[in-house]
Amino acid sequence: MNRLLAALLASIAGATIAAAPAFAQNDTAAYRKAMDKIEADHDVLKDKCDALTKEDVCEEQADVSRAKAELAAVTKYNNTVENRNAAHRKLAEAEYELAEEKCDAMKGGDKDGCMNTAKSARTAALAKAGGERDTRTAATAAAGSAGLVASTDTKDPVKAAAVAKCEEKGNQTACLVENKGTPDTALERAGEKTRAAAATVVAKTKDAARTVADKTREVTGAAAAKTERAAENAGDKTRNTASTAADKTENATERAAIAMSDTAITAKVKAGLAAAADTSALSVNVETEKGTVMLSGFVDSKAEAERAEKVAKGVEGVSRVKSTLKVKDNK
Repeated sequence: MNRLLAALLASIAGATIAAAPAFAQNDTAAYRKAMDKIEADHDVLKDKCDALTKEDVCEEQADVSRAKAELAAVTKYNNTVENRNAAHRKLAEAEYELAEEKCDAMKGGDKDGCMNTAKSARTAALAKAGGERDTRTAATAAAGSAGLVASTDTKDPVKAAAVAKCEEKGNQTACLVENKGTPDTALERAGEKTRAAAATVVAKTKDAARTVADKTREVTGAAAAKTERAAENAGDKTRNTASTAADKTENATERAAIAMSDTAITAKVKAGLAAAADTSALSVNVETEKGTVMLSGFVDSKAEAERAEKVAKGVEGVSRVKSTLKVKDNK
């Protein structure tokens, strides 16, 4: 943030505080005028934040400056317990929003620690705002309690909460007793117990989170392994199916090729018998199976049977000839 913007932020918070008396008389007109100026200055800051990289942080800082200026205006011109408490609460919330925005830029344990600090500060500020009384009333109560000191100025959220409870009981001075020679008061012991209990809860929460994370990793690993095995099995089945299909296709192709070859051989043998002299193609039956030619039927002579076998053996692609040709009985 540039120096000009920082100066403007400081001016909003400082200009109104500068001359504020502890308990001024209410001045409605002056209060309204101060609030209008605060709002106008706030708008100017918001506009300047638009040009910055960390725009969100700048805007939250502008809100904090406005809240501080409004608290100063209330104290100077409209000073009542209710108004001061409301202004303090608004400032506490604005400061918490700013801290939260800054914490967002952190990571891991740093971010958690930052948020815890911001929440503790907010709790203490709100407790202080809720427990504030008119100074004159507090002074009267303190004057009537010789030897007792009521301590409410604390940043410890546990102590601040205890102070607020004492306020509700209506006898804060009797509730908050500090013996100068005895620092270990009931309030301190209660605070230590509360902090110890909170630390135990935090530790248990972290342990539970680690356990859940470990189980999640185990489940995720097991699921990944199952998915990988399923993918491998599916791949094997796919490859086996494809291989089987290829084998079947190859076998079918081979069979088709063989069938076509056998048909061609049969046709060539018959053509050869028809072209050969002294051979009756009509009397000889020709069948072919995987390159083996089978001749059957009746011929006029043994010589004709031999000629038929010779013709069949001369055809390309014939691997073997089987003949069951019989000579006709011419008697």
